[in-house]
Amino acid sequence: MMKLDILAFGAHPDDVELGCGGTIAKEIAGGKTVGIVDLTRGELGTRGSAEIRDREANNAAKILGVAVRENLNMRDGFFINDEEHQLAVIRIIRKYRPSIVLCNAIDDRHIDHGKGAKLVADACFLSGLVKIETEYDGDAQQAWRPQNVFHYIQWINIKPDFVVDITGFNEKRIDAIMAYDSQFYNPDTKEPETPIATKNFLDSLKYRSQDLGRLIGVDYAEGFTSARPVAVNSLSNLM
Repeated sequence: MMKLDILAFGAHPDDVELGCGGTIAKEIAGGKTVGIVDLTRGELGTRGSAEIRDREANNAAKILGVAVRENLNMRDGFFINDEEHQLAVIRIIRKYRPSIVLCNAIDDRHIDHGKGAKLVADACFLSGLVKIETEYDGDAQQAWRPQNVFHYIQWINIKPDFVVDITGFNEKRIDAIMAYDSQFYNPDTKEPETPIATKNFLDSLKYRSQDLGRLIGVDYAEGFTSARPVAVNSLSNLM
């Protein structure tokens, strides 16, 4: 099985691109192997359809250059954090054995985001327990626990625990987001307006990353939270 350095989870296709697309693009450019797993197909979205979002997700993955993208086909809006869903995520974690997992915001406007954050974080812990037995394609899997689980920031302006400089990668991030052309602002569409399909939201994709960049003295940045302290080797590793 392919081992990934980073595995990014999103409750819906486009969550990862919106929350940490610049960070992913930067890590890939630096030689890291990254994958994306969408929990649902976003089938309850007001605009577009599951099939359209499948195509858009594939296009966005190509823009970012991720090694793999999978969809767990959980029920949009109705998945829960129970044994069945945890085991589905555990199998993926053990399949790709990432060192770092990125996942949804711990609290957000859409109920799936907080649920997805807790589901993935819990599965990351459980994945390291040897007495939980799983199989993939008929083969027994070995226990694996990622070293770190970080949550990206979405609709709500959560105070980040750390920020990543994505200067030089913000445009690729925006290109990957706009691959979901059924979901975002288009003055010519006849689709209903949604909170993320407004001109204001489109503009916010740039000004939020600019504002986070301002905080650390760079052009653009993305913010993350962590349930536990983030370790560094020395003070010189901090900007």
